[in-house]
Amino acid sequence: MYTVDQLEDKLFELAFAEDIGDGDHTTLCCIPPEAMGKSKLLVKESGILAGVDIARKIFHKFDPDLQMEVFIQDGARVKPGDIAFTVSGKVQSLLQTERIMLNVMQRMSGIATMTAKYMDKLRGTKTRVLDTRKTTPGMRILEKQAVKIGGGTNHRIGLFDMILLKDNHIDFAGGIDKALDRCHAYLKAKGKNLKIEIEVRSLDELRQVLAHGGVDRVMLDNFSIPMTREAVALINGRVETESSGGITIDTIRDYAECGVDFVSVGALTHSVKGLDLSFKACE
Repeated sequence: MYTVDQLEDKLFELAFAEDIGDGDHTTLCCIPPEAMGKSKLLVKESGILAGVDIARKIFHKFDPDLQMEVFIQDGARVKPGDIAFTVSGKVQSLLQTERIMLNVMQRMSGIATMTAKYMDKLRGTKTRVLDTRKTTPGMRILEKQAVKIGGGTNHRIGLFDMILLKDNHIDFAGGIDKALDRCHAYLKAKGKNLKIEIEVRSLDELRQVLAHGGVDRVMLDNFSIPMTREAVALINGRVETESSGGITIDTIRDYAECGVDFVSVGALTHSVKGLDLSFKACE
């Protein structure tokens, strides 16, 4: 299994390969290799800044001699006109890393900003907003970092760090009891200690899960507000609860007030708008 650093390195290598290819011929044709300069990251839209630490890694991986001076850290609220950081060094390096850094930071900042908006709706409740696996291929580690920067909580990172029995798993396995029995037998045989979550589609399925036992969290899939309230009462704190399925920023508070522990929101990563940032030469 790859470490976070290894996944980031692979992402950066792919980003450089797809953008620069056999050379940034625009830069190479008009900027002398010895030319030195400085650029600044300019904020053009209000939101939550995310990706500063990742930007530092991008610059360093491409050109270790680039020097970064940071004025605004990850997680800070920013407004148009703010300068987050400056980078000094070879102009060729500044130009060749510009778009890759901006692509990452704009997306991460957009995710952090969206997450913060959802978290604002949950103030005064115990409920936390969760991300999902509905992420950009190859970008998951960075997108989930952005969710945390925005105040959210990461669900599982992938298929390897948690058991999540969803409707298809249950149906293919032949029902809730069989799915759970096979799950526990597998974990015992493999010597693994993973949390188990199971999705339920009705109050009857919830009752089956509670009667069987052996789960850490129940996902209430596409439950209405009244059903969610009844489900939370049935569970009565025995396992963690997660509401999921079509929950929006306009409805998340209603689910939180039912008493669920988590609400998962795919929109944090699958349909977010990037925050407007630019990387400009310092005069």
